[in-house]
This record gives sequence, structure tokens and C-alpha cells, in this order.
Amino acid sequence: MSGPILIWGAGAIGGCLGAAFLRAGHEVVFVDNVPEHVQAINRVGLKIVGPIWEDTLRAPAFLPGDLAGQFACTFLCVKALHTEAALPELAPHVATDGYVVSAQNGLNEIAIARVVGTGRTIGCFVNFGADYLEPGVVTYSGRGAVVVGELDGTETDRIRALHRLMKDFDADAVLTLNIWGYLWGKLIYGALLFATALTNDSIADVLDDKGARPLLTRLGQEVGRVAAAEGVRTEAFNGFDPAAFMPDAPQGVIDRSFEEMVAHNRKSAKTHSGIWRDLAVRKRKTEAEAQLGPIVETGARRGIATPLTARLIELVAEIEAGKRPLAAENLSEFAKGMT
Repeated sequence: MSGPILIWGAGAIGGCLGAAFLRAGHEVVFVDNVPEHVQAINRVGLKIVGPIWEDTLRAPAFLPGDLAGQFACTFLCVKALHTEAALPELAPHVATDGYVVSAQNGLNEIAIARVVGTGRTIGCFVNFGADYLEPGVVTYSGRGAVVVGELDGTETDRIRALHRLMKDFDADAVLTLNIWGYLWGKLIYGALLFATALTNDSIADVLDDKGARPLLTRLGQEVGRVAAAEGVRTEAFNGFDPAAFMPDAPQGVIDRSFEEMVAHNRKSAKTHSGIWRDLAVRKRKTEAEAQLGPIVETGARRGIATPLTARLIELVAEIEAGKRPLAAENLSEFAKGMT
């Protein structure tokens, strides 16, 4: 790929992607809003640790206000709740014929397209395990699906080029003509992850809990109904089977998907979600409103009730505010919303 790749947000996702691109011989520029992280990258490089591979890579890093120039390929890798704030700073650095890749969780492509234009926005789905540990250090803890696609479902020269680039990160990266199917599928799976983060148990342990599965199934099917109303055909990945989260799904299909999701998560060194880490370790606001809020809003627009999703947002907010501890009992409280 000609010209440097701009990574806007050098944390878990952006740090791993940028480091892999550097290892493959590409030129990379990092932007991050944490001064200590930027200073560490410039001083000693970005260190990637974990079971997949370990390395320390050197590349220039800037605070948003210090960056100059325009870039043909930009990856936006900030958390969903920071997307709106990042876009006005990022937009001037997107070349006229360039594009922004949303390597995030949620439906951030919608907000990006409003600012830089639909034609300069590319959809991206990632499900690998990673965490920001400390300034200059990111852990890459588990492989997962990596998918890119044009928002309009076409196959273009630029999406083929981007797909080749993503294969430098993961050889199994996918080019899809149905990126919205992956993004909405991740919203279903993401809702399950938010539910696991109400407790201190691991992702795999909660998904493996037979007592919790009826609640998790109802939650996933609630989101699945909204996706179906939007005309989206959700896609499978890493054990997640969208057929398990459709109304009246056969119990065998549901059980099989849960077992496969458990198996996938047991293989990862990342035992807990980034959501849980925000709540338990970093003590900061999560992406609950940014990721789950659009599900509730879309459901209301489509006339579909989303009581479980709405209640999940409330429970996470109570933990964020220190009004509720992380505990297994939260799942019992959450289950009271089932009707």
C-alpha cells in the first residue's frame, strides 16, 4: 500500500493492527490522545506482548492536534463512545481520494459517513482479543475474525487492496459483500459480552453456564429481531451462529452455537471482555450506550420492543456509577426483565 497508513487510536485494536502492518514492511503513523502512550511509542516503540507474537515496533506517534498531512488509508480505532469527538479532528487528514476504515465495535460507519462521506467510509469487523496494558504496551491475546467490506456491498479495487493489507495482520482475513451482516452479528454477540461483564466470571464461564443461557438466548434473539427488521442477514463468526438468535430457533442450534462460542473463548488468553476491563480495572465509562443504544433506537423505530437491551444498558450504567458491584447476582437481577 502506497503512503503511510494512519492509525487513529493506538490502543488494543489500533496498536495490534499498526504493529502487524509495520512487521509486514508498511509505513505507519500513530495518533492517540493519551500523552504518555504517545511519548512511550516515540521513545522506545510500541511493544506487543501475548501468546500470538511479541515484538517492539518503531513508528512516529502524535497527539491529535500535532498531526500534519493527509493520508489515503486511515484506520479509526477509538472506542465507539469517542467516535463523534474524534471525527472532526480526523476528517482534515483524510485525502480527497482516501478512506476511513472503522476498526471498532458498533455501527460507527454511520457516523463516519456523515462526516467524511459514504464514499470515503469502509466497513470493518474485528473479533480478535487485545487490551491496552500501559503506555507503550498492548497485549494481542487471541485470534478472531477480521472482515472488511464496502458499505454498498460492491467489490472494488480498493477493497481488494485493503483485504490484501488485512491479510498481513491475519492470513484468514475475509473480504465480504455483506459487511452490515457482520456488524449486526457482532452487535448480537456484543450484547452477550456486555451481559458477561456484569459478573467477575470469564466470558467462557458465563456462556457455559446452563442457568444463564436462557437469558442470554433471549437477549441475543431480541437484537436479532431488530437486525432482521432492518433487512440485515447476519453472518456467522468464531462460533457465533446467527440462526441461534432468530425467533423459535431449534434448541440444538442454540446449544451448538453456545458450545462453539465457549470453545473459541477458552482458546484465548483474553479471558474477560474489554467491557469488563473498563468496569473492573480501568474504572471508566464503557461503550454500552454507544453500542447498545442504537439497537434500542432502531427497535423503537421499527416497532420492536427491546426491554432486555435497555435493561442491560441500565445495569452497566449502575456499575459505572459505583451503585452496583460486579457480581453473579446481577444476572439474576437482569433475568427479571424476561417476560
